[in-house]
Amino acid sequence: MAIPTDPETGEFHRAPNAFAARITADGRDGWPVEPGRYRLVVSRACPWASRALVVRRLLGLEGALSLAVADPIQDEQSWRFTLDPGGRDPVLGIRYLHEAYAKADPDYSGGISVPAVVDIPSGKLVTNDFPRITLDLSTEWTRHHRQGAPDLYPERLRDEIDEINAHVYTDVNAAVYEAGFATKQAAYEDAYDRLFARLDELSKRLEHQRYLVGDTITEADIRLFTTLVRFDAVYHGHFKCNRHKLAELPVLWAYARDLFQTPGFGDTVDFDHIKRHYYQVHEQINPTRIVPKGPDLSVWASPHGRESLGGRPFGDGTPPGPPPDEETLPPQW
Repeated sequence: MAIPTDPETGEFHRAPNAFAARITADGRDGWPVEPGRYRLVVSRACPWASRALVVRRLLGLEGALSLAVADPIQDEQSWRFTLDPGGRDPVLGIRYLHEAYAKADPDYSGGISVPAVVDIPSGKLVTNDFPRITLDLSTEWTRHHRQGAPDLYPERLRDEIDEINAHVYTDVNAAVYEAGFATKQAAYEDAYDRLFARLDELSKRLEHQRYLVGDTITEADIRLFTTLVRFDAVYHGHFKCNRHKLAELPVLWAYARDLFQTPGFGDTVDFDHIKRHYYQVHEQINPTRIVPKGPDLSVWASPHGRESLGGRPFGDGTPPGPPPDEETLPPQW
C-alpha cells in the first residue's frame, strides 16, 4: 500500500475525494434516491466507512441501501471482494472496487477508497465523498428511514455540529493517520500534539454532558466514535499515538463505551477486520505483518456510568432492532 507523504516535510496528505456527486431526493445531480438502486461498499476496518455503517443502522436503511463488505486485506489492486463466493460481489458482479471507479471514469488513476456508493444498474461509482454520504443518508433518504429513526443532523444544531466535526476531523480523525504515516519527526510531533490537545478539550466538553452536541446522539458523536473505537487496538501502538491509551482517559473511555453499547454502534464494529487491516496492510510501518493479540476487548462491555448525565440517545425516536442475519458479526470476546 503506497502512502502519500511529502518527501520534504514528511507529512501525510490524504487525497481529496474525486467523486462527489450526491444522491438526493430530487435527483438534482442525476442520482435520485431510490430504494434498491444503490450499493454501499465498505470495509469494516476503515473508520470513514464505519461512519456510514453506523448511520445506515441507526436510520434503518438496510432494506433500502444494500451492503457490500470488502476484504480487510488489500492487495496491489486495493479493495477486493474475496469474502464473497467466487471472489465477486454477488450484486455488482465485480472482483475489485476499482472496476466501479473505472466505469464512472475510465481515465481515473487516483486512489480507491471506501465508503463508496455504486449505482447497481450501471455499475458506476456515484460517490466516495465520505463526509457527505452520511449527511445525505440523514437528510435526503428520510422517506426510507425506519419508524423511530433518530435525527442525527438536526437543523437547529447543524452549525454547532459542523464546527465540532471540523475540529474532530483535523485534529483527531486525520491526525492519527498524520502521526502514523509521518516520515519526519517534526511532522509526527505536530500531529501527535494536535491530537492529544483536542482529546483533552473533548474530555472537558464531555465531562458534564453525555453527547457532543445537545442531549442526543448526532453525526458529531458518530465521527468521533469511529476513531476512538480503534484507538487502543491500533492507533496507540501502530500509529505511535501513545501519550495515553483511550482506557487511561476516564471521560473519553466511558463515553466511547457508552456509544459502543448503544445499538447501532458496537454491532457494526469488527475488531478482527480492524486489526488485520492495519497491521498487515501497512507494511512500511509493520514489516513483519504480525497482528498483536491484545488488547483485551471484553472491557468494551464494562459499565460506563454515563447514564447519570441524562440525555436521550435517540431523542424522540427508538433504538434500531438487531442487524440483519447476514450482517450480524460473530462474538468478539
